[in-house]
Amino acid sequence: MLCKKTRQISLRDVTIGGDAPVAVQSMCNTDTRDVQATLAQITRLEQAGCEIVRLAVPDGDAARALGEIRKGTTLPLVADIHFDYRLALDSIQQGVDGLRINPGNIGSREKVAEVVRAAKDRAVPIRIGVNAGSLEKPLLEKYGHPTPAAIVESAFGHVRILENLNFTDIKVSLKASDVLTTIESYRLFSAQSDYPLHIGVSEAGTLFSGTIKSSVGLGILLAEGIGDTIRVSLTADPVQEVRVAYEILKALKIRQRGVNIISCPSCGRTEIDIISLAEEVEQRLMHVTEPLTVAVMGCVVNGPGEAREADVGVAGGKGTGLLFKHGEIIRKFPEAELADVLVKEVEEIIKGRRQ
Repeated sequence: MLCKKTRQISLRDVTIGGDAPVAVQSMCNTDTRDVQATLAQITRLEQAGCEIVRLAVPDGDAARALGEIRKGTTLPLVADIHFDYRLALDSIQQGVDGLRINPGNIGSREKVAEVVRAAKDRAVPIRIGVNAGSLEKPLLEKYGHPTPAAIVESAFGHVRILENLNFTDIKVSLKASDVLTTIESYRLFSAQSDYPLHIGVSEAGTLFSGTIKSSVGLGILLAEGIGDTIRVSLTADPVQEVRVAYEILKALKIRQRGVNIISCPSCGRTEIDIISLAEEVEQRLMHVTEPLTVAVMGCVVNGPGEAREADVGVAGGKGTGLLFKHGEIIRKFPEAELADVLVKEVEEIIKGRRQ
């Protein structure tokens, strides 16, 4: 696995860049002005493993609500600001840990300088978030459409604004809904800069299609050592974004959190309801945070062998199944008991590890 060394920044107690682990981020879809609903969602995100939360700040009421939200959680909070520099100032005053702005669209140089001074005073990093859907008109006229070169030029334009104000506590994102445009944009920027990168495919889609697009785009970038924080942007419950992010990281062996399910596709040899069994086991083990490989195999022909590296698993027979650990068969059980037996075995393994 390649590793692009970037400079480090910090959001509260989360270090980003350099040798730090790739951080998992999501964004609340609640009304930020509804403090209790927002805190409830942040709690669910944190339980799923989210490490940084971004909040929309469309107006002054939302900015002022950030203070109460800050009191109710220890997770780093990033204020998402567009166009109005005063919202950035208010958000910093309310105790956020980071800003997501584009300095070129929040006002004059003097207004940007005011935001930078406040960010410096509170050690608040700024994420420059470039999106293919909102590029500056001169760049669209120059390139014809949102090309990777146009996206990267936009990013460096915003970076220079901050650098000219002696501010370098910066993270950058260069997102597009097109996977190939996203990949090439990050490649181009990464080759020219060591600022830490927040990676994601913008407007990726629903849970199904968005997971596929994000897995392809982020998987390629992460395999090339590009990416210091990630967000999987889905038209779904934000908790699903966090779960998909960890599955991507687990697949690349970058980070391990929770159960890694190995399950075979159904075929003509299968004599148990492998689809329902695998789905039930996955759902019942969703709460597990310890790294653990669990196999749910449909037959005894290849099951124990293919899942030999699993911590524990089952392999189906005709209306029955075998429980095995690391490929060694332990005992046979009726099909109806397999889910309960496997979940109980996982819980015993975790209990033993914690003692």
